[in-house]
Amino acid sequence: MGTMRTNRKTLAAGVGAAGLLGLGLYLAVPAAANSPSPSPSATTTASPKAHPGHGKRLAPLRRVRGVHGEATVRRKDGFHLADWQRGKITGISGTALTVRSADGATWTWTTNSDTRVRKDGGKSTLSALTTGAQVFVLGERSGDTRTAKLVREPKKKN
Repeated sequence: MGTMRTNRKTLAAGVGAAGLLGLGLYLAVPAAANSPSPSPSATTTASPKAHPGHGKRLAPLRRVRGVHGEATVRRKDGFHLADWQRGKITGISGTALTVRSADGATWTWTTNSDTRVRKDGGKSTLSALTTGAQVFVLGERSGDTRTAKLVREPKKKN
């Protein structure tokens, strides 16, 4: 019986993460790009005039603790694969960003003019990111191509 409880919790966590990724990718990415700080407390105190409701939509995404994942999400135009990854940048070349997670998974992300980059709590650029930096990447996969919608390097803790 204990196993069933664990399985239900695991299943619920997976379903919850998939739902959060769907919401996060399509609703919270603009909030993440405009949020003044990556800390959850900052999102709750953000000016409601500047970004009404965005902090509430982004907060659940920050609680997803895994190192990488994928979820199928439904939008008006059909089904899409939402991918996310936490890890260390192992390479940057042109529009390609390679990230290795703690479990060894190495994914290459394509970036474009729509990719939002956040570093140290503010807007940034891909060229400001460095090899070895820890990042969170959120995007979409089509075939073998992962396109980053958001790349965030959190503030360094002193």
